[in-house]
Amino acid sequence: MFYFELQPRFSDTDALGHISNTTLPVWFEQARMPLFRIFHPTLDVKSWPLIIARVEVDFVAQSYWHLPVEIRTGTGKIGNSSFQVIQEAWQDGKQIARGQAVMIHFDYKTNKSVPIPEEIRIQLAEHQIE
Repeated sequence: MFYFELQPRFSDTDALGHISNTTLPVWFEQARMPLFRIFHPTLDVKSWPLIIARVEVDFVAQSYWHLPVEIRTGTGKIGNSSFQVIQEAWQDGKQIARGQAVMIHFDYKTNKSVPIPEEIRIQLAEHQIE
């Protein structure tokens, strides 16, 4: 599992003073960076090998701008050419959100999914969550 801590910005809040529901997917994407590096250590977008097929976020509790947030990221099911990303957001000892994303190993030249190489599958499995 990967851990990423961030300090919410005042601009991440909505009119009610809570962290906006549009902010969590952005934080989750930022916290997927270690998984991106497994596939593509340079992060060069000219040869990017992933696309996102699905994003799902459950908002569990209210969250606020003045307290740090920890994003926990791991993997779920690993398929032939896709894998599931499991994420949780925690603030002040409470889970505030959980999410799942499906990432696909993708070849932009052929516009098709491609199998995940075995060495990458092994690394993804090291971060698998039950």
